[in-house]
Amino acid sequence: IMQIIDHGGARIAALHDKKTGSWQYVVSDPVSRKCAIIDPVWDFDEKAAATSTRNADAILDYVKAEGLTVEWLLDTHPHADHFSAAPYLNEKLEAPTAIGEKVVGVQRLWKDIYGLDDDFPTDGRQWDRLFQAGDTFAVGDLQGRVIFSPGHTLASITYVIGGNAFVHDTLMMPYAGTSRADFPGGDSKALYRSIQDILALPEETGVFVGHDYGPDGREPACFSTVREQKADNIHVGGGRGEADFVRLRDGRDATLPLPNLMLYALQVNIRGGVLPPPAEDGRIYFKIPANHFAPPQENS
Repeated sequence: IMQIIDHGGARIAALHDKKTGSWQYVVSDPVSRKCAIIDPVWDFDEKAAATSTRNADAILDYVKAEGLTVEWLLDTHPHADHFSAAPYLNEKLEAPTAIGEKVVGVQRLWKDIYGLDDDFPTDGRQWDRLFQAGDTFAVGDLQGRVIFSPGHTLASITYVIGGNAFVHDTLMMPYAGTSRADFPGGDSKALYRSIQDILALPEETGVFVGHDYGPDGREPACFSTVREQKADNIHVGGGRGEADFVRLRDGRDATLPLPNLMLYALQVNIRGGVLPPPAEDGRIYFKIPANHFAPPQENS
C-alpha cells in the first residue's frame, strides 16, 4: 500500500509493510524536490534468517520516479519489529543517517542483554548525526525539529517537519490508541508525558503513526490530526489522566507477546541497521538470549 498525502506544506508518501504493519515515509518539499526518508524497513524472513530489500527498493523507485533528492535518512528509535534499512539506502543515496542521542542508552541496555563483546561501541557512532531534543534541520525549504518522546523506548523521538509530526511508536490511529511501553527501557508514565507534548502541537498538525494493522477489516491508515487524537484516541483522548492511562497501558502490556522479530531486530538496530560481524568461518550469526523474557500473563 502507498498513500500520498499533501499536508502541512509537505507531500508525504506513506508506504505500508503488511508483514510488520509498519509505515515508512518519504517527506518532500514540493518546491525544492528535496526529501527525508523516515523509518525505512529492511525485510527479514525469520524462518530462513534471510534479509531482502523489497520495501527499501520501493522507496528508491518512488524517489527516482518523483525526481527527489534525499537529504536525510531518519529513524525515530531502534525498532523492535523490523530491521532499519537506513544503511542500505545510505549506500544507494549517500544521504546522512540520524537518530536521537539517547540511542546510546538503548545500545548499553541491549549490549548487556545480548552479552556482546566489550569492544561493541555504545556511543552512537553507527549514525552520522545524533539529534538532541530541540535540534532543527531542513528538508528543502521545510523546517524540521526534534521532540524527545521516550516511553515506548528510552530513545524515541518525534520529527516535526512543516506542519506534520512523525510520532512512530507513541500514538497510533485514534481507534487503536497508543503503543506499548513494556520493552526494556520503556515506561508508561514517560509515554503519557511524551504524548502530551505531541498533543500540545497546533491542532491542525498532521500526526503520522508508525504502525497500523488494519483492525476489524479496515484498510491500514497512517494519518490523523492532533485535534482528532485529542478528541478520539481511545487511550488518551478526552483528557484522560496519567494514572488512568498508566493502569490501562500497563494492564494491556502484561498480556502482549513480544514482537516476532524483536530478538533479531534489536541486535541489528543498535548497530544502526547493520548485521552482526562475520564469525571466523565468514558466516553471520544472530545471538538470541534464552529464557531472558517471561511469557505474557493470561488475561484475568
